[in-house]
Amino acid sequence: MGCVEGVDAAMSEPSEPNGARADVTGVLLDEATIDQGDLDLSVLDRVVGQWRRYSHSQPTEVLERLGHAQIAVTNKVVLDRAVLEQARDLKLICIAATGTNNVDLRAARERGVAVANVVRYATPSVVGHVFALMLALTTGLPDYQRAIASGAWQQHDRFCLMDYPIRELAGRTLGIVGFGELGQAVARVAEAFGMQILIAQRPGGPPAMGRLPLEQLLRQVDVLSLHCPLTDSTRGLIGAEQLGRMRPDALLINTARGGIVDEQALADALRARTLGGAGVDVLSTEPPRQGNPLLAGDIPNLIVTPHIAWASREARQRVVEEIAANIAAFLAGRERNRVEGAGRNPLIR
Repeated sequence: MGCVEGVDAAMSEPSEPNGARADVTGVLLDEATIDQGDLDLSVLDRVVGQWRRYSHSQPTEVLERLGHAQIAVTNKVVLDRAVLEQARDLKLICIAATGTNNVDLRAARERGVAVANVVRYATPSVVGHVFALMLALTTGLPDYQRAIASGAWQQHDRFCLMDYPIRELAGRTLGIVGFGELGQAVARVAEAFGMQILIAQRPGGPPAMGRLPLEQLLRQVDVLSLHCPLTDSTRGLIGAEQLGRMRPDALLINTARGGIVDEQALADALRARTLGGAGVDVLSTEPPRQGNPLLAGDIPNLIVTPHIAWASREARQRVVEEIAANIAAFLAGRERNRVEGAGRNPLIR
């Protein structure tokens, strides 16, 4: 069950391999956002006998593609009220991510459609990416790679080129905003590097033991790593004022959501060298077809990656396996990773 090219659907034959439900039809609306042809999708065939698969789906195509399917799998395709009210046979939506903002949960509840997401699948991948960005910036890897490409080392009069600062993580202070699954995992690895950990109070939440107000934390950290969701309380959380409180050699790492950081303010701080560097995996609009302040070519000590912190092959395989487990639980009448419930499940037999 590999990745589907183009927009044509491929349906597996109605059968019951290993107990798959031949009377149940599933639709993958944007398979290419998960699988690049490097995953084993057979686990899905072992729970549902019939699949229609689409590499991508435009908004105008969603309702037709759902058809009479009982199960829909979506990563980024939006299932809004208008779609849910017309998809009369839909019983379960499986989101191939943790975030649920692409599904109208209230409409799903009113329609009796269950919604399940996947959690904790990308922790090793995200943590690895956080430290890849952190280490690249502290050791000056991008600058040294450019120096070699330009011939600077080849023409140097000594055996090593030390034109750019090189720092260690040991002994430095890491500030974490968002101390859930990812924030805690980052903290454990940081401690292994010999870093000191400070935790910010929950944005918009009450004071908590062992956590510092963000304004106080910012002044003390050498690295600030963001792991909070994008909410009304966190939108624009790191702006010009907050960046101005940080040390001039401090680093900002954002693998959370782009809207948490004022991107123009970050670009300005890096250009003015009032901030030491930044590693950013997320932007406020993705893909950035209309440009973005952080994509300018003159910003020093900035690494931008295209929202790939989550996307290791291992993490994406776990997504598929979690989706299959969610479907199997639903068909057996059990709740698993349920973010929206439903009444009596008519698919249980």
